[in-house]
Amino acid sequence: MQSSKMRRKVAPATADGDSSEKFDQLLLSSAICNNEDLGPFVRKAFTTGKPETLLHHLRHFARSKESEIEEVCKAHYQDFIMAVDDLRSLLSDVDSLKSSLSNSNIKLQSVAGPLLSSLDSFVEARNISQNVSLALESVRTCVKLADLCSRANLHLSNNNFYMTLKCVDSIEGEFIDKTPSSTLRKMLEKQIPEIRSYIERKINKEFGDWLVEIRIVSRNLGQLAIGQASSARQREEELRIKQRQAEEQTRLSLRDCVYALEEEDDDDGLGDQGKDGYNNGGSGVLGFDLTPLYRAYHIHQTLGLEDRFRQYYFENRKLQLTSDFQVSSMTPFLESHQTFFAQIAGFFIVEDRVLRTSGGLILKMDVENLWETAVSKMCSVLEDQFSRMQTANHLLLIKDYVSLLGVTLRRYGYPVDPLLDVLSKHRDKYHELLLSDCRKQIGEVLAADKFEQMLMKKEYEYSMNVLSFQLQTSDITPAFPFVAPFSSTVPDCCRIVRSFIEDSVSFMSYGGQLEFYDVVKKYLDRLLNEVLDGALLKLINTSIHGVSQAMQVAANMVVLERACDFFFRHAAQLSGIPLRMAERGRRQFPLNNARDAAEEMLSGLLKAKVDGFMTLIENVNWMADEPPQSGNEFVNEVIIYLETLVSTAQQILPAKVLKRVLQDVLSHISEKIVGTLLGDSVKRFNVNAVMGIDVDIRLLESFADNQASLLSEADANQLKTGLSEGRQLINLLLSNHPENFLNPVIRERSYNALDYRKVITISEKLRDPSDRLFGTFGGRGLKQNPKKKSLDILIKRLRDVS
Repeated sequence: MQSSKMRRKVAPATADGDSSEKFDQLLLSSAICNNEDLGPFVRKAFTTGKPETLLHHLRHFARSKESEIEEVCKAHYQDFIMAVDDLRSLLSDVDSLKSSLSNSNIKLQSVAGPLLSSLDSFVEARNISQNVSLALESVRTCVKLADLCSRANLHLSNNNFYMTLKCVDSIEGEFIDKTPSSTLRKMLEKQIPEIRSYIERKINKEFGDWLVEIRIVSRNLGQLAIGQASSARQREEELRIKQRQAEEQTRLSLRDCVYALEEEDDDDGLGDQGKDGYNNGGSGVLGFDLTPLYRAYHIHQTLGLEDRFRQYYFENRKLQLTSDFQVSSMTPFLESHQTFFAQIAGFFIVEDRVLRTSGGLILKMDVENLWETAVSKMCSVLEDQFSRMQTANHLLLIKDYVSLLGVTLRRYGYPVDPLLDVLSKHRDKYHELLLSDCRKQIGEVLAADKFEQMLMKKEYEYSMNVLSFQLQTSDITPAFPFVAPFSSTVPDCCRIVRSFIEDSVSFMSYGGQLEFYDVVKKYLDRLLNEVLDGALLKLINTSIHGVSQAMQVAANMVVLERACDFFFRHAAQLSGIPLRMAERGRRQFPLNNARDAAEEMLSGLLKAKVDGFMTLIENVNWMADEPPQSGNEFVNEVIIYLETLVSTAQQILPAKVLKRVLQDVLSHISEKIVGTLLGDSVKRFNVNAVMGIDVDIRLLESFADNQASLLSEADANQLKTGLSEGRQLINLLLSNHPENFLNPVIRERSYNALDYRKVITISEKLRDPSDRLFGTFGGRGLKQNPKKKSLDILIKRLRDVS
């Protein structure tokens, strides 16, 4: 207490009259009482450079608090004294308690000593056990880890990357955090990314090798698939041929036919299951193996790089397809088109299998986009190549292969209509080229024809040249050697036309148009009407110089008429329509112009020959005293020639053609006789001359009647109508009542072939015996002959009419 008072006296409070210092002192006192931070006051004191003021305020605050402490101590001093007395009274009790506790402690230690020793042993044993358990667990963990590492290395060495990655994932997920060895942990943390990187590089290399290999495989695969489509088409064609033969036999009622469709398994060999768990989707023959692709995709899925691999696959395949579109300018497209289309076909067969079996590696939309690009490019290539081609066969070969490509890829669901549209677009050009080729071939065939009947020594020749075109007139096979009524031109032209039909049908078939007979028929009509008919007309007009040649051409035309029936039936059969529909749409004979020209040429040559004999008519005595009994010389010569002609012509010319030709020749003879009587060379003639002409016409009529055995009685009678003008004129001149010519009924019935102007001129030349011209019309008296009178009346009346 003394010291406290002394301190108060030593450190008296200083009075400061400065109000700011008092304010600072109050702020400091308030902060200390409130337990606030004094840092701001310290920083301010040092900032202003007055730390002594701060220390002064702190000392002043401490002195102010000492007085408060003294007051507190004074207030509690008596209580403190009493407490000290109580503590002193307790010291004896504490000593006794301390002695008791010491004794108890000694006893407790004596009793607990062994127990504590046992407890220490137990604790030590437990710690050892825990350490051993921990060590065993660590060993087991390391053993499992080592086993996984060993298996991972084994799988990696065997290129079993998926199992390697599964082991690595297991190590990383289950063991790497539990590994007690930091060294081992660091090694694993370093090696695991390297293993994954190695697997990615390895699998990418395998995939790259597969991309190279699949291009070759795609070409072979496309060729195989298109070849199978071709084989299937060939089987269909063979089946159609058998069906047509059966229908033809049934139609001809040759025999009862029973036929059935034979079904064959269509194993395209384009699917297989891989033995290693991957669906390789390929053919063992071609090595169409998708295992590397599926493996690469699966590994990238395991690595978490699925999207990147999808993009990588699509871009590489797109680049390959773009490369496949390149057409070499060094190789003709005809030689490279199969490889070009087979490569594309194989590409999309592979993509179809990948789409269906890879589990999302490529999207259907991506494949469709690739196909649209491919179709557009193929159409462009076809348009360009077709525009350059000038050979029908080349165009047909490419069209056939493209149609097979369409059949092949349609089986896999790809739309091929744009390709078929390109083929249809060039239909007209193909047929124009085909017509041009046929025109050239027909011209060469006709130029090489020797106009000789064709000799066939063997049955196969007969079958090849006659039966194959249904040119036979009888079902009985002739004896060999057989001389055909036609020349070699006929079967050669038939072969050209048949080839045209088959090529036309081949182009139109499998082109997306189901009914194309009308198109084939249109071009067949053009071939026959424009090409063949035109070539025959040119041949007839420029190369026929003899009767035998003209006769052979006329015979050929008859056979070609039968061949034309076969052509249209053959086109109908190949087009797959019933024959009755084809026969219903038949028009007239397409070679009418050539046939008519051939018969006209033959008739013209025969008329020229006959004209040579008819010059003998100049030797007729027109004022003969007696009528000739056996006809005039010219008629005998003509009949001898005609009989010789008929004996030759009947071997090659059909009866109807021979009848038309003979009728035309007889009509010409009749016209020549009438023309002679009408002409200036005959000034006058008598009835004896008329009777001689009557005998001549009777001989010609007898010749016509004799042809009844060759033709028919009706045809023989029609043959005589060629002589109707001469016969009616002679009948009129020999008639007792020539004025009946003026009767319309009689004239229409008996003189319908006569021209009244010719009757006037010829009748005026007839003389009776009174003027040494008409001696047979009456006696030798001076009285006018009634017949002459009637004839004069006829002439007068006819002149009045004219």
